[in-house]
Amino acid sequence: MTRANKVRAVIALAVTAVAAILAVFQPPRLGIDLRGGTQIVLESRDSATAKATPSATDDTMEVLRQRVDALGVAEPGLVRSGDNRIIVELPGLQDPRQAAEVLGRTAQLTFHPVEGAPQRPSDAQEKTGEGPEEKVPRTDESGRPVRLGGTAMTGEEVKSARATMDPERGTGWFIDVAFRDKGEEKWAGLTGDAACSPAGDPKRRVAIVLDKKVISSPQVDPSVGCGRGIAGGNTQITDDFTEEKAKELATLIEGGALPVPVEVIEHHTVGPTLGAEAIEASGWAAAIGVLLTSGFIIVVYRLLGALTAVGLLCYGLISYAALVAFGATLTLPGLAGFVLAIGMAVDANVLVFERAREEYLGVRGRSLRLATAKGFRGAFGAIIDSNVTTLLAALLLFTLSSGPVRGFGVTLSIGVLASMVSALVVTRALVDFAVNRRSVRARPQITGLAGLGRVRTLLTERRPDWMRHGRRWLAVSSLAVLLAVGGIVLRGLDFGVEFTGGRLVEYATSRTVDPEAARSALADAGMPDTVVQNSGGDGADGDDGNRLTVRSEELTGEQEQTVRSTLEDLGGDTEKVRDELFGPSLGEELRQHALIALAVALGAQLIYLAFRFRWTFGASAVISLVHDAVIVVGAFAWLGRPVDGVFLAALLTVIGYSVNDSVVIFDRVRSERRDGKKGPFRTVVNNAVVQTVPRTLNTGMGALFIIAALAVLGGDSLGDFALALLIGIAVGSYSSLFVGAPLAIELEARTSATSTPRRPRRGGTGRGGPEAGAEQGRAKRTKTRRSAYDNGARV
Repeated sequence: MTRANKVRAVIALAVTAVAAILAVFQPPRLGIDLRGGTQIVLESRDSATAKATPSATDDTMEVLRQRVDALGVAEPGLVRSGDNRIIVELPGLQDPRQAAEVLGRTAQLTFHPVEGAPQRPSDAQEKTGEGPEEKVPRTDESGRPVRLGGTAMTGEEVKSARATMDPERGTGWFIDVAFRDKGEEKWAGLTGDAACSPAGDPKRRVAIVLDKKVISSPQVDPSVGCGRGIAGGNTQITDDFTEEKAKELATLIEGGALPVPVEVIEHHTVGPTLGAEAIEASGWAAAIGVLLTSGFIIVVYRLLGALTAVGLLCYGLISYAALVAFGATLTLPGLAGFVLAIGMAVDANVLVFERAREEYLGVRGRSLRLATAKGFRGAFGAIIDSNVTTLLAALLLFTLSSGPVRGFGVTLSIGVLASMVSALVVTRALVDFAVNRRSVRARPQITGLAGLGRVRTLLTERRPDWMRHGRRWLAVSSLAVLLAVGGIVLRGLDFGVEFTGGRLVEYATSRTVDPEAARSALADAGMPDTVVQNSGGDGADGDDGNRLTVRSEELTGEQEQTVRSTLEDLGGDTEKVRDELFGPSLGEELRQHALIALAVALGAQLIYLAFRFRWTFGASAVISLVHDAVIVVGAFAWLGRPVDGVFLAALLTVIGYSVNDSVVIFDRVRSERRDGKKGPFRTVVNNAVVQTVPRTLNTGMGALFIIAALAVLGGDSLGDFALALLIGIAVGSYSSLFVGAPLAIELEARTSATSTPRRPRRGGTGRGGPEAGAEQGRAKRTKTRRSAYDNGARV
């Protein structure tokens, strides 16, 4: 074993060991859609006195953190997103209304002297809305009118507030408030002035106002003397409080006023059952899919296929460890990134083994060590190019987008890097170890390199000329695109609430409910605009059940309760398993950001491929990607399936697969031209296509096993995702062979035609007389012939 092989083996062992340690001792951070709970997105707004700057948003987040801690939620999470958004994750919390009410309230706390009953304002004051002492008359906690003086203190003077119950005195729950240094002086002065009024006089009261509402106006105790006030800086707010209400008010008082107001623009609530089902279904699908893929690779490549299966397990371990090490959140759409990365990990090994087969059968002496070394070296360029194009798109998606697309970019980036490590380091170390064994070298047939394989052998014998019909392939593809566009125009797209705004709630009922009957019942209940659909699945009790989704542009908390009671009348026991809310402006923003990120990613891939190959290759690859995306979107339009964040992640996965196929073909074209193989450009491309068909089939089959497992076992949450991948990978495999390649031929031919210079006129009218003109003509004809060969024309 060479020194380089030993170094690779040590690195592979070290990386795998570290990954195993992280996987065992550090738990993953699961998104709300996988572990259940509520996620709320708040957006800070400008107020009359403050701007919603990033600094003000950070200060607001710290106040919100105190309120979240008081909710008693285990392992809550708060993080700022952008300049003025705060994402709050509350695992296990199933009531978004409670959280939104506590988090979104501005909690403007003030203390006022009570001046008695309201006086009737003058005519001028009635017109302006102003009273004698204040603009708005108030009522106290008992509903009696009260007139307040000016603000004597604010919530900034509050040091702490906690809900307390005195079991000995049996006075119920009250709130114990403590003040800061200046607050103590102000409180003593406020209560001292109130103590100068006789007992029973309204002026002996002090009003505590929260969000312009009097929550308590207690009398100053008779023991307090006039002008002395309550010493010690403490007071108690008493009322007929329940435990929940006392704790909520204590949280708001202690948290104080938010520096800037906030608005709930998005929330997701996923029931624990649905999250557990998603994890279990995804785990089984991934396990069975990887086993089937590994079995297929072993059948095709035998011993090297078995080593690839070990490499795939290491990939899963490394990518999972990287995920937990970086603290990334694993969400349902993020699983798409790992599916794509698994396919890329398989693809890298297939590229290497196909190259190694060629080297082993084409070199005299047939050395396994030399063949595998050349296989890794020959496939290295294609592996790097395909991974870099995908990684570039993932990084741009992470930078420019938000929501599920951003999560897809994170997991895809981690998965791509992990797949490169597993293929180029771990699998290579295993292969080097195997081919250096004498028992393996004595039986080369067990390695899978001793033959080209059935598909490659059949294609070699028949030598099909598919590119001869390149324009026919392009015509067929154009018809498919027109059919897809027709579906988009005629049927329209069923955008999810992420992109349209509104609220979507999914319910599980114990009995099957007809969506039309539910829609009619909701119309009778005063909600005719609600959209009711059957989403399949089991009911609340898991037997003969049904799942319904109810969607509306506006669905308040009270209306949601009406929906639930209506469904209970129709379907028995009803459980809310999912609740999503998106503001209309947020939906439009997500849609725009997704399109911008997709356009920039395609442009970046075009630039990179043009730099690494030729501009014609890059343009052909990008046009193929657009072809695939349009057909997948059109298929969902014809099928009436929803276009949401999960679908968008699947579409990006399809684009990643497609660009990999195109890169492999163009790398083979570049390799053949570099090796000096002559012939028309169309013949070179056709040979490259024929040679890459086994790789396309083997990689596609490996991916289809995983996707089929997701489709069968993934349940409703992954059903549409798997469907989009099945359509997209089939279309992407076709387009790389019969759209990208013929397009490259057409673009090269047009480039060659426009770049061929005109012949000089007879007699040589240029400088230097006839002899010079003849020499220039010979030079230009020689240059023309070289240009024609380079650009693919027949010579």
